[in-house]
Amino acid sequence: MISRRDFFKKTIHASIASTLMGSLHSCTPSISYTQTLSGPNATLGHRLRSMDFGSIQKKIETEIVIIGGGVAGLSAARFLKKNTDNFLLLEIGEETGGNALGGSNSISSYPLGAHYLPIPNQNDPELINFLEEANVITGYENNTPVLNEYYLCFDPKERLFINNYWQEGLVPHEGVPLKDRDEIRRFHEEMNIYKNYIGIDGKEAFCIPVARSSKDEAILKLDTITIDQYLSDKGFTSPYLRWYVGYCCADDYGTTLKETSAWACIHYFASRKGKAANASSDQILTWPEGNHWLIKQLRKTVIPNIRHQSVVFAVNKKTNGFSVLYFDAVNNMSVEITTKKVIMATPEYINKRILEDSSNISTNLDYSPWMVSNLTVNGSLTEKRGETLCWDNVVYGSQSLGYVNAAHQQLGASDKKVITFYHPVLGSDTAAIRKRTQSRSIDFWKTTVLNDLKKPHPTIEEELEEMNIWIWGHGIVKPKPGFLSHSTINLERKMNNIFFANSDISGISIFEEAFYNGYQAAQQCIKSF
Repeated sequence: MISRRDFFKKTIHASIASTLMGSLHSCTPSISYTQTLSGPNATLGHRLRSMDFGSIQKKIETEIVIIGGGVAGLSAARFLKKNTDNFLLLEIGEETGGNALGGSNSISSYPLGAHYLPIPNQNDPELINFLEEANVITGYENNTPVLNEYYLCFDPKERLFINNYWQEGLVPHEGVPLKDRDEIRRFHEEMNIYKNYIGIDGKEAFCIPVARSSKDEAILKLDTITIDQYLSDKGFTSPYLRWYVGYCCADDYGTTLKETSAWACIHYFASRKGKAANASSDQILTWPEGNHWLIKQLRKTVIPNIRHQSVVFAVNKKTNGFSVLYFDAVNNMSVEITTKKVIMATPEYINKRILEDSSNISTNLDYSPWMVSNLTVNGSLTEKRGETLCWDNVVYGSQSLGYVNAAHQQLGASDKKVITFYHPVLGSDTAAIRKRTQSRSIDFWKTTVLNDLKKPHPTIEEELEEMNIWIWGHGIVKPKPGFLSHSTINLERKMNNIFFANSDISGISIFEEAFYNGYQAAQQCIKSF
């Protein structure tokens, strides 16, 4: 007897092997395929620069306004809904989701941004409650969560293309010299020390959410240097280790070794301590559409409260509350909402533009641009030797992050699949890089994607049916040295009945942080009445 999970894995692996053999005898396919270039509606957002919204044509009232419909805004809305229905959520896009949007075609759903959730830590009861509601946590064994196996990533979940070979796992080891392997081992031993480190205040040194991490000065000093300096100070010189750590920084933060706070980088390795009865602590939860699946669960109960294509252009203080002005692009008119409380689930650079009193909001935070490409592949996705197709597939030495297989958990033997390729556009001059990123042609991005993927998949262009390019101008916030002492992060969560909820408060853009900041802001908002 084998478990259902093992049966799924064996079935999928057999299917992959079968299609691989079949491809060896197929005719040479056409290299004609459709391609698109798109992204969030920047045109509507950029109207904030000109403030050309015309006169107010409609006035309404509500008790609470949430500005922004990403994870933080939806988390706030979910919490409010349990206490009141007298609120509105204003979202600039045609759909809520922030940088956790998703798409789909006839083959599969797929992510356009964030695409997984680590096994959750047990110190955030509201997140645990949400995951129970969404049937991600299906029960408990010995007080340890049992996770829905349909949402757990199948093993092997990761592989690395190195030395012309696919190895299991993303830590380089295939063909890596002994000296470098010893250095990699020593680095992970050091990260495990930090994982179990308790500060002098009795708190975990590195915690999710960030707000619950230790304020021990000996640990906070790590935020004064880059991870590049930290590695040098510790004698970590291996190019294999430095590539791997750089990959992790780019993956979670869109930053390089020379940009990333050492504290933030160590947080990546030392903060994830989730436990499950039916999964190891390094497992992940994922869906074909990535974290957009979680977005759909968050917004289920609050859909009537959401106003899409609504760009807020002013939040002004009034005697008994606020005047929130927004442009309703659906009805092509400007609207004024009179409200008592405002939850800002928007990033700092937006807050600076629309808050009447923005003296405490600086513009020091930086945001990395990203390119995400979804490719529909007809056939086997011809492999070089080594480990078979996994969920996460990375090319050693690349500036890109490789690709995820959207259908990794689906049972079945379809000849077609959708893979999602991630490329953070790295560099310190972010404004110039963003401008360049948004002006690039579709041919430029097509070449970028295919040049990387042809290394492990030489015939990929012949197997393509469709390529969709998605550009994020402001992808995720960069945790540079000093980010923990940043003014926005140290703001009280309320400021004259304005409550801040975006992941900018944490300085780290991951689902757990945005979710935490959202419900914390909503909780304080309710208590303030």
